[in-house]
Amino acid sequence: MANPGFAGLKVLTLESRRAQEMARLIANSGGEPVVAPSMREVPLESNKQALEFADALVKERLDVVIFLTGVGTRALFRVVESVHPREKFIAALSSVAVVARGPKPVAALREMGVPITLTIPEPNTWREILHELDQSKLLETRGRRVAVQEYGVANPELLAGLAERGAQVTSVPVYEWMLPEDTAPLRAAIGALTRGEINVALFTSSAQLRHLLQIADEMKAKDAVLQALSKTLVVSIGPITSEELQKSGIAVDLEPSHPKMGFLVKEASEQSATLLQKKRSKKD
Repeated sequence: MANPGFAGLKVLTLESRRAQEMARLIANSGGEPVVAPSMREVPLESNKQALEFADALVKERLDVVIFLTGVGTRALFRVVESVHPREKFIAALSSVAVVARGPKPVAALREMGVPITLTIPEPNTWREILHELDQSKLLETRGRRVAVQEYGVANPELLAGLAERGAQVTSVPVYEWMLPEDTAPLRAAIGALTRGEINVALFTSSAQLRHLLQIADEMKAKDAVLQALSKTLVVSIGPITSEELQKSGIAVDLEPSHPKMGFLVKEASEQSATLLQKKRSKKD
């Protein structure tokens, strides 16, 4: 039986690649999904840094490689395969310490047969990466050459933290986030927000918020969107996304107990009535 938790509330999702899955979760939890894909993953036009990374790895000029995303890990393998046989690349990775930020890069690396030295626990942020490196008896960062596979945008806090620990850090951008080719659903969602038609907004990445506000700014509706979100139940997948929301002055009403879409929707649906009532009473 469907969970009636949302009780017919309109729930905005900005998911792109997993839009249908998120819409289904919302509907099964009693909500009316408003689907507005906010981004697409685009390979960098120049993969120079990725190829330089591959060259350094096979020539044994790296000591540690940190993989941050599953999609980025697979994309990096595809780039590298254009200049090195996959077996050679896997052998080179097997000779260094490999750190996987969470379950998605873990799955991608296991598919490739790459041994993982250190897995980062939830909520899988840059803070957990630095903490686990500090605590690990397997890894020492000082004086070591560390490559970081980035995911759409740079992670300056992680890079700075590694440098502070004495590492020689190289960032390896593989793809970047761009606006979807069709922004009509996003523009329609912005209109719905400003008219007060959205009850719950789900954010699963920082890029979703940046693109939402970028299009809102183009529509001369950024202030209206921020005002609307102050009356909407705002749910964030985890700390990194929450930080981005808070930087824009948007209060986060709920983070799920685990940074996964299923937990996000389930816990939002279960708590939506109580949290919305609480938020609206504060506004009044």
